Amino acid sequence: MRYLSTRGQVRGIPFKQAVMMGLAEDGGLLLPESIPQFTPGDLDALAKLDYPELAFQVMARFIDDIPSADLKTLIDRSYATFTHPEVTPVVSTGGVHILELFHGPTLAFKDVALQLLGNLFEYLLAETGEHMNILGATSGDTGSAAIYGVRGKRGINIFILHPHGKVSPVQEMQMTTVTDPNVYNLAIRGTFDDGQRIVKEIFSDLDFKHRFALGAVNSINWARVLAQVVYYVHAWAAVRRATGSESIDVSVPTGNFGDIFAGYVARRMGVPIRRLILATNANNILTRFVNEGEYAIGDVHPTLSPSMDIQVASNFERYLYYLYGQDPLRVRNAFAGFASSGRMTFTAEEQRQVGAEFSSLSVGDDDILQEIRDFHATTGYILDPHTAVGVRAGRTLAGDGVPMVCLATAHPAKFPEAVHRAIGQTPPRPASLDGLEQRPRRCEVVEAQTGVIKTFVEQHAL
Repeated sequence: MRYLSTRGQVRGIPFKQAVMMGLAEDGGLLLPESIPQFTPGDLDALAKLDYPELAFQVMARFIDDIPSADLKTLIDRSYATFTHPEVTPVVSTGGVHILELFHGPTLAFKDVALQLLGNLFEYLLAETGEHMNILGATSGDTGSAAIYGVRGKRGINIFILHPHGKVSPVQEMQMTTVTDPNVYNLAIRGTFDDGQRIVKEIFSDLDFKHRFALGAVNSINWARVLAQVVYYVHAWAAVRRATGSESIDVSVPTGNFGDIFAGYVARRMGVPIRRLILATNANNILTRFVNEGEYAIGDVHPTLSPSMDIQVASNFERYLYYLYGQDPLRVRNAFAGFASSGRMTFTAEEQRQVGAEFSSLSVGDDDILQEIRDFHATTGYILDPHTAVGVRAGRTLAGDGVPMVCLATAHPAKFPEAVHRAIGQTPPRPASLDGLEQRPRRCEVVEAQTGVIKTFVEQHAL
């Protein structure tokens, strides 16, 4: 299996190089040259596997330059850190099937990919004797999951940008209370989109990237998307066992398009996902794209679901590559125009294709609180505000009896204020959060400027 860039100037590279490159060196995003296909027999076999073995069987189709025994060991180590024996269990309640993705060290879906990515980085660096400086931006959950994935690992320093005062208190504490010497938290005076832009600009400076051996943990790294493909297969298998249904619909709360793109890849592989429902909060650039045929930047609005407070979705480029018939020149031209105008438009045929592949709904804060309240009243189950976006969209757009899977992307204890507003009580707190407020913290508040971040990296890089 070889990998190529959405912008066409990088191609033919193996998986290990793709992982270490992160952002493609032509500014695009990396994808496999072809998508492996599951036969019905493959799916029947996969449906019988536990999560680590399922992850190995799926990922091995994309990875042919890591020995099987080593890949299995990396996967087993990564999911041994999860507190549930099924890793990502499916809970059926309230007329939907909730895929719980929050049983990892930081109680968010990002752990599923970033526990693996941290181990992959350590393995690949040990092979070469080299080192890496990881640079990433977070809207809340990626940062802590990435930090927990690489804290204390040899040959790695990590620099994480988060928008100052715009993540939940628990998210902020999870990041800033990790005081390992290889961890640097930078709170930027700006938005997540500012942080994402800074990271992309720095990675596009190839001299700087090579000089400081930069690595990427944001969902621009293909390995993250690949790890997320697995739980769509797992969810389909669990629901088939529970209901006998051969297909599922899936509702995905998303701001950066990475999580739902993993579902898109799973469906292209042959997993029987009938509909992908793209659920957004008030920052609804992706819903406007699906429903109105325009991708246009708006203002970022703070919401009760802050991890989705995003306007420029970094993984959108991967989908655009397929929407444009795998034409990298069109992708390059589209993003050149977007850089100057802040918008993209699409033909009627392209809009029909998008509408055939996705449904979408934007869910505001009032509806988030109402969904948490109603769901708890009828089931006793507590939704976090991001999961509530997905559940509201899934239940609103539910169709003709096909089981609806809703991705639970974070534990409700990460957002106690929103939950308390909805149901008048604070969600139970997992043991991993005990004493969080009393732990020492380390963080620097800096301007949201590329030059400022470059200087900081220069001063603290390995």
